[in-house]
Amino acid sequence: MREDIQKNVRSLPAKQYRKPEAKVEKPDTGDLLVGRNAVSEALKGQRPLNKLLVQEGAHGGSLGELLALAKSKGVPVETVKAERLDKLAPGLRHQGVAALAAPIAFQTLDDVFAKAAAKGEEPFLLLLDELQDPQNVGALIRTADAAGVHGVLMPRRRSCPLNAVVAKISAGAVEYVPVVQIGNIAQTMEELKARGCWLVGADMDGVDFYAANMTGPIVLVIGAEGKGLGRLVKQKCDDIVSLPMHGGVNSLNASNAGAILMYEVVRQRQLFGGQ
Repeated sequence: MREDIQKNVRSLPAKQYRKPEAKVEKPDTGDLLVGRNAVSEALKGQRPLNKLLVQEGAHGGSLGELLALAKSKGVPVETVKAERLDKLAPGLRHQGVAALAAPIAFQTLDDVFAKAAAKGEEPFLLLLDELQDPQNVGALIRTADAAGVHGVLMPRRRSCPLNAVVAKISAGAVEYVPVVQIGNIAQTMEELKARGCWLVGADMDGVDFYAANMTGPIVLVIGAEGKGLGRLVKQKCDDIVSLPMHGGVNSLNASNAGAILMYEVVRQRQLFGGQ
């Protein structure tokens, strides 16, 4: 019996190993637009773009116009090798140009303040200072929706693009919370002050958040992962608040800290009648 079993085992076909197929690079920064005409129409229209990808050595034709349009719209331009474009758009004639489009349309500061006014509420905004992690950005947008934030502000450069990952992590909240792409963050902060907002930044050396006045028109400023608030951004904040830390670590990640502070604003507004 034992010899029969061994014979049958030896007679089984050898396990076949297949070489894994090469993975096609997929853009994780939104919809991919390919070709000069498609990108040109997007730049001329209202389609928000996260980034323009231009092949090394590409020139001539409409490329100069595309680059000028991108500059006028504040769309970052990245020079890439032909191989990357070929992987992003296999089988498509990309003409050395592609663009990564955001999943939703961006709005303006005027839109955000109009939303607050329509609800009869003091403006409540969230300003993200160059956050890079889409998990944090998506989670913050989700909490912002739940906490009644009127708008989320993100610098156009050196920030995580508003991509499909962010949209997924936000659980659809990007469809409800206006997201505003801003240029110079310091200038935007001055504009917010001129509109009557009080800017409160989260950092490790501030006052305990529960002792801070977080009522009235307010903008919560959350710093980037690791480095926190930029020096100039921190200087332009009216108040700096901290979360008391009683354990072995000295900070929370951006999305957790932001969630706590957003709901402190909610608590104080409810306690003092929304003022």
